[in-house]
Amino acid sequence: MNSVVSLPSKSDPQLPQKYEAARAAIAECERIDECKSWSDKAAALASYARQAKDDSLKVMAIRIQARAERRCGELLKQIEPANGARTDLGRVPTRGEAARGAGLSVHQRKTALRVAAIPEREFNRQVESERPPTVTRSCDQGRTQRVSVPDPAAETFKATCAALGEFAKFCDTHDAIETAQTFGVDDAEMARRCVATLQQWLDAFAANVYGASL
Repeated sequence: MNSVVSLPSKSDPQLPQKYEAARAAIAECERIDECKSWSDKAAALASYARQAKDDSLKVMAIRIQARAERRCGELLKQIEPANGARTDLGRVPTRGEAARGAGLSVHQRKTALRVAAIPEREFNRQVESERPPTVTRSCDQGRTQRVSVPDPAAETFKATCAALGEFAKFCDTHDAIETAQTFGVDDAEMARRCVATLQQWLDAFAANVYGASL
């Protein structure tokens, strides 16, 4: 993998060749933190180019950052946003956990996913234009593609509301004592384990839900 450190300086005369090399390296990235590193370095280079009023360097840096953000989003989309599944090798991290592990903030994760939501042909057309859009502008475009970019927080909120609502309805229509007496000896221990898990989760949820401490 080519290093991000190889990005050119202002005085480098071989920008096209450098850009093609960076583009190829980003396409081969298999880790989210590699993409983040490319994006961070390209953003710094774009800032320097603006100060130096070097348009060719700025355009190249914007293109590199956009491609790094998109590749990051593509890798994130390969990870399930819900709870990590369990395999023989252990628990698979969720999308949010993978992003945090790579050093991405919630904002950076959403930005990468939104840039990746732009149709590839349209993304390439814009990035390779004389005035490529900034990552912020690309993110705004990707925001309109919400159907193809599920929000993990929103999905969790919906699932939680549904589960709490169903359980509350059950409690309203089923007496606790009478329901408990329907369990036999063989099922009692299983029921206690489930209740203990529920109590621990609900206590933590009630203590941390927004406004609980107000």
